[in-house]
Amino acid sequence: MTDHQLPSVGLPSPEQRYARQIRYAPIGTDGQAQLSASRAAIVGLGALGSVAAQHLVRSGVGYVRLIDRDVLEWSNLQRQVLYMEEDVARMLPKAEAAAVRLRAANSSVVLEPVIADVTAMNAEALLGDVDVIIDASDNFSVRYLINDVSLKHGIPWIYGGVVGATGMTMNFHPGQTPCFRCLFPAPPATGAVDTCDTAGVIAPAVDVVASLQAAEALKLLSGNRAAMRGTLLQLDLWYHQWMPLQVGGSRRDDCPACAHHQYDYLDQRHAEPAAAALCGRATVQITPADGAQPVSLSELEKRLARIGEVERNPFLLRYRRDDELVVVVFTDGRALIQGTEDPLVARRVYAELFGV
Repeated sequence: MTDHQLPSVGLPSPEQRYARQIRYAPIGTDGQAQLSASRAAIVGLGALGSVAAQHLVRSGVGYVRLIDRDVLEWSNLQRQVLYMEEDVARMLPKAEAAAVRLRAANSSVVLEPVIADVTAMNAEALLGDVDVIIDASDNFSVRYLINDVSLKHGIPWIYGGVVGATGMTMNFHPGQTPCFRCLFPAPPATGAVDTCDTAGVIAPAVDVVASLQAAEALKLLSGNRAAMRGTLLQLDLWYHQWMPLQVGGSRRDDCPACAHHQYDYLDQRHAEPAAAALCGRATVQITPADGAQPVSLSELEKRLARIGEVERNPFLLRYRRDDELVVVVFTDGRALIQGTEDPLVARRVYAELFGV
């Protein structure tokens, strides 16, 4: 064996791998077994999702579905701790890059990377068969979808959000706590709230909120539900503020979602439009009107290589047009039109590519 070769060793037993976690009395052997039998879905594999996913996978949650619609960019590396420069250079989708890194950390956990946008058409299929949903998304529309799935299927979910050095997180338990729509009856007006793109973000604030989310998930999945936090927690890491808000009495008798069981956001008639601008990104996402429409990336590459610069991997194709717009096409027919915030321009470019 050379100095650069590692010795061949077998995988450790759960008692070895999770020894320190099992030694923690509230979890113990029984709690670890419950974790191993549990299923979690993480919506968004950016900053929050990177941290939460590592905690769940390294802690031995048996099955984790990793859902993200986006491709890695250089600006992600400042705070999205799962990824490396080579992942950006290879144009990897976040879900796939996350799965590769996490499998290297714990091959005993079943990981399912899903490169997709969560919409009214697929939300129940993606989120309806797990024990907990971790919200690591970056938009309100997805959170209302998560809330509807949670209520309809009786699945707890854990909300999280970070901008600048401030963060917020809360546990939602169907039938026990106010739902997300009780607290936020309608999405904020476009441009009414800061985002990471407008106000920036520091990585430590992300790590704290995502770690809090992961800790609550571990409590739930290990059989320690009574230990879960019952407040809406706000924090400001820069100015040392920690503000738990009592919201137990905020459940609304007139809430369409939890009081009247109207799952408006799951109604496909009210789904997001086919063209949706991504906040602060100078990017418009185009989703096929009838849901996933399989695309042969190799055939598309042949067509586009004659007229522009094309790069392709197994997950996506990136095409740079003469007008400096960049089109990223995924295998499900979804596309990101980068370099514009105008949905009309994006739809035109998409139509030029696919004739629809």
